[in-house]
Amino acid sequence: MNRAVMASFPIQIHNAIEHAGPLPKAADLVVIGGGVIGVMTAWFAARKGMSVVVVEKGRVAGEQSSRNWGWIRQQGRDPAELPIMIAANKIWRELDAPLRSEIGLRQTGTLYLARTEAQMAKHIAWLDEARAYDLDSRLLNRSQVCEMLPDAKHDWIGGLWTASDLRAEPWVAVPALARAAVVDGVQIVEHCAARGLERSAGAVTGVVTEHGVIACDRVVLAGGAWSSLFLRRHGVDIPQLSVRSTVAATTPMPDVYAGGAVDDRLAFRRREDGGYSLAPEGRQEIFVGPDAFRALRQYLPVLRADPLGTVFRPAAPRGFPDAWGTPRNWRMDEPSPFEAMRILDPRPNHKKIVKITALMAKTFPRIGDVKVATAWAGMIDTLPDVVPVVDQACDIPGLIIATGMCGHGFGIGPGFGKVIADLANGDESEFDLHRFRLSRFTDGSGLDIGPTV
Repeated sequence: MNRAVMASFPIQIHNAIEHAGPLPKAADLVVIGGGVIGVMTAWFAARKGMSVVVVEKGRVAGEQSSRNWGWIRQQGRDPAELPIMIAANKIWRELDAPLRSEIGLRQTGTLYLARTEAQMAKHIAWLDEARAYDLDSRLLNRSQVCEMLPDAKHDWIGGLWTASDLRAEPWVAVPALARAAVVDGVQIVEHCAARGLERSAGAVTGVVTEHGVIACDRVVLAGGAWSSLFLRRHGVDIPQLSVRSTVAATTPMPDVYAGGAVDDRLAFRRREDGGYSLAPEGRQEIFVGPDAFRALRQYLPVLRADPLGTVFRPAAPRGFPDAWGTPRNWRMDEPSPFEAMRILDPRPNHKKIVKITALMAKTFPRIGDVKVATAWAGMIDTLPDVVPVVDQACDIPGLIIATGMCGHGFGIGPGFGKVIADLANGDESEFDLHRFRLSRFTDGSGLDIGPTV
C-alpha cells in the first residue's frame, strides 16, 4: 500500500487529471458524477454491454465519496437498504485480489457501543428487524465489549457486533474502482461539468456539458450534494440538503481495535497506514440557504426527534450548492455553478478535531497523545428520512436520480450501482425499491426516519 497516498488526502485531488476527453458524440448512458455511486453504476452498465460515459465536473471521488469514514457495513442499515448492502458486501469481496489489496479491503467488523440502556434498546430493535436476513450480527454484554477493547478505559454497558463487515480506504478505493471500470469499457471525463439536459417532448435526448453535447436517451444523475441544484434547473424539486462532516486522520499509533467502532461521542476506524480515522458522532452542521428554508417543513420530524443534534450555520460559503449567491438558473451555453466550484472542499471544524482527539486519548490512555496527520470535511447529501432517492424521474423520461446517500454511500455503492444499472438498462430489479421513490416526499404517505449512523 502506498503510505504517502494514504496519508496525504485531500492533496491528491489537485494532481494532474487522470481521465481526460475527448467526449463521445453519443452514448447509451451518461452518468453525471464520478463518485462511488456514479462509478459503480457505469461499471455495471458497461458489463451489460451499454456504451457508458461518466462526466465529472472535478475529479473522481473528489468530494464525499473519498471523505467518508471508510466503513463497509451491513450493521445498522435501514431495513430497505439491508438486502442491497448484503449484495454490496459480496461484490466488494468478489473484486480481484490485487484490487482488494490496493484499496485496503479487510474484514474487521463493525462495533456499535452503548453507554445507556436506551442506546442498547435501539441496537436490540435493529437486530430484531435484521434477523430475517441471517446476518452474523449479535449483541455483546459489558464483559464481551471489554474483551474486544481491552485497552479502553470506558464503561460501556454493551454493544452490537457484525463480524462480516468490511473496511477500505475510500480515497484510494474509488479512484481504483474507476480505473477498473475504464478497463471494462467505461469512458470517464474529469473536469467536464454537465450543465443540463437536452430534451424532446419532455424526454432526455442528450447531456449538455461544458465541452459539448453527448446524445443519449438515458442519464443517471449521481451528483451528490449538487443533485438538487441540477434538478431544480429542470423543474424537479427534491428536499436535499448538505451537512458538513469533519474527519481527522491520526499519525500511526498502537493498534487498539482493527475495525470501525462508534458510540454517541466518537467514531474511530483503523487505517492501512497504522493510524485511525476519527469523527465526531452526534451533532450535524447545516449551512442555511434557500433550499434549507424550502425544505424546513419536511425536516421537522427528524429535528424534533433530536432537537439538540443539529447546528445551523448562518450561510453556506460562496459557491456552495445552497449558498445564497449560487445561481438557480443558467444558460446552457454559459458557465454553470458546477464549473465555478470544481470540488466542494469545506474546511473542517477544528473545535471538533480537538474534541475527538482528546476523546480518543481519554478512551485509550496507553496510546498517549493523539497526533493528527491531516483533517478534512465533506458535505454529505442528506434527505429528511435519511435514506436515498433511487428512482426514475416521472416528469423526465430517461432520467434516473440516485442521490441523498446520507453519508452511507461508500459501502453500499457497489450494490446500488448494480441496482441503478438495471434501471438504466430496463431490467427488473431484484430488490424492492419502493422506499427510495422520489414521490414519497409529495404523496402524503409520511416519512419513516431511518438510522442515522
